[in-house]
Amino acid sequence: MKTKRRSVIKKMLTSFAGLTGLAFAFNAKAYSNESRESLNITSFKDIPLYSGSTRYGNFLFVSGTGAHVPPFTIKAHTKLVIDKMEEELKKSGSSLEKVVKVNVYLDDIADYDAMNEEYRGRFGDQPPVRTTVAVAKGGLPGKSLVEMDCMAYI
Repeated sequence: MKTKRRSVIKKMLTSFAGLTGLAFAFNAKAYSNESRESLNITSFKDIPLYSGSTRYGNFLFVSGTGAHVPPFTIKAHTKLVIDKMEEELKKSGSSLEKVVKVNVYLDDIADYDAMNEEYRGRFGDQPPVRTTVAVAKGGLPGKSLVEMDCMAYI
């Protein structure tokens, strides 16, 4: 599992390096919905705001997921966020064990240790690479204490 995940990460980084250079060369037609599959589009008054996840080849990108409900404890919010990410991954043919990168956004960096207690072990024996930051003044949308997004393979 460890070797497979590292191999996937290397392939993903190589692909992203190439895509980054090409991203600015894309015209509007080349970057249409025909070139990617959007899943679970969330709308506001019939205007798409974001996709819950987007598949590009064998890569799946899951948008930021927050917990916008009580109880307002970091552990409860972390569990809810990871559960919601897991639902989106499964719906798209992936799983938490196939996640290769996670970004964690905390409302308060003081919640780091408690968030880790709930996060630990949820992504299998070999956890994905991760970036964790505390957001600037103003907090996360919807008063969530934590938000996460991820990249996985299918």
